[in-house]
Amino acid sequence: MNFKITKGGVTSPKGFKSSGVSTGLKKGNKKDLALVYSKESCNSAGVYTKNRVKGAPLIVTREHLNNSKAQAIIINSGNANTCTGDTGIKNAEEMCSCCADLLELKKEDVLVASTGVIGVQLNIDAIKKSIPDLVNSLSEDEHKNAANAIMTTDTVLKTVSLSFKIGDKTVTIGAMTKGSGMIHPDMATMLAFITTDINISTALLNKALKDSVKVSYNRISVDRDTSTNDMALILANGLAGNPVIDEENQDYQIFSQALNEINITLAKMMAKDGEGATKLVECKVINAPNEHDAEILSKSVICSNLVKTAMFGADANWGRVLDALGYAGVDFDINKLQLSMESSKGTIEVFKNGYPVDFSEDIAKQILSEDEILIIVNMNCGSCIVSSWGCDLTYDYIKINGDYRS
Repeated sequence: MNFKITKGGVTSPKGFKSSGVSTGLKKGNKKDLALVYSKESCNSAGVYTKNRVKGAPLIVTREHLNNSKAQAIIINSGNANTCTGDTGIKNAEEMCSCCADLLELKKEDVLVASTGVIGVQLNIDAIKKSIPDLVNSLSEDEHKNAANAIMTTDTVLKTVSLSFKIGDKTVTIGAMTKGSGMIHPDMATMLAFITTDINISTALLNKALKDSVKVSYNRISVDRDTSTNDMALILANGLAGNPVIDEENQDYQIFSQALNEINITLAKMMAKDGEGATKLVECKVINAPNEHDAEILSKSVICSNLVKTAMFGADANWGRVLDALGYAGVDFDINKLQLSMESSKGTIEVFKNGYPVDFSEDIAKQILSEDEILIIVNMNCGSCIVSSWGCDLTYDYIKINGDYRS
């Protein structure tokens, strides 16, 4: 099924509002506090970082989602509220409580997320002072303020939506993410907030999200660093009015495909907006024996610093790609392997059946100078296809991260 991504966001589905304000947590009076709210209670699910060091908001959100229900999410940027002890947990709970009081909800119906510097106590007074304005400015017509408020080193807003039919009902999914650095598979520092008006059981919503994260956010990498605060949350309020989806039927498959389209689009936006990046780099492994091996191989290529720097320099250094494939830990026959690189400027084959292929370095330079590069690895030993996404590694990455705290 073909889906058309639009420029909407978390307020695109029926019944959702959002807002974003400045509390002073970030310099320059930038927006740093966001709220997403549904007028109806939502079936909800989350996927979280596997980092053993976890932020206080993640701990609180996971506890609040024990009943798989939520109605609002409050998010701050500028401070991760991580490694902040019992005070951090208390502050995360206070963010939920203050919001819940003004929205006339139970505290447990509010989820919380934070992103920014680790190891600094949150200025909870500044946040509490701003929550009334945050609630009062909720709007179903404006989603960009919230998307702006969750950014850290991001350079572009990452917000999309799409609509599709379930029977005669129109269903919409909207989403926003943030992420530019500390991005690596196993929840790529990224946050993703997804809203939908579909009517679906909590069990299948949870399954759809987990399966979708696996083929989207867990297949991107910027710098091989997995963050402490990563999470993807989805809220479904059922206002589309479709018959409840409580089995893995055709309606569920349509929803899952649409959710994948949303999350893969946003994942690619994060990879392309990697800190200091100038190019989106995709590695597509084709004709592999199974998904597991194909995923490991494609991730190994996009995670290689030598491949990433070669892409920055528009250098068709295919030996670095083979090197990354070779140390990935997957058995394959190099004599069957074909390797090519392409962009909007064309395609070059650089390796085939165990031997280099002659190509023009000048043409290769033109192809690899574009801002989206595709590396195709043909294993010629199966039918499985997997893509992973990364970016080039530039001088600016070091500049950004060399003075992040200051």
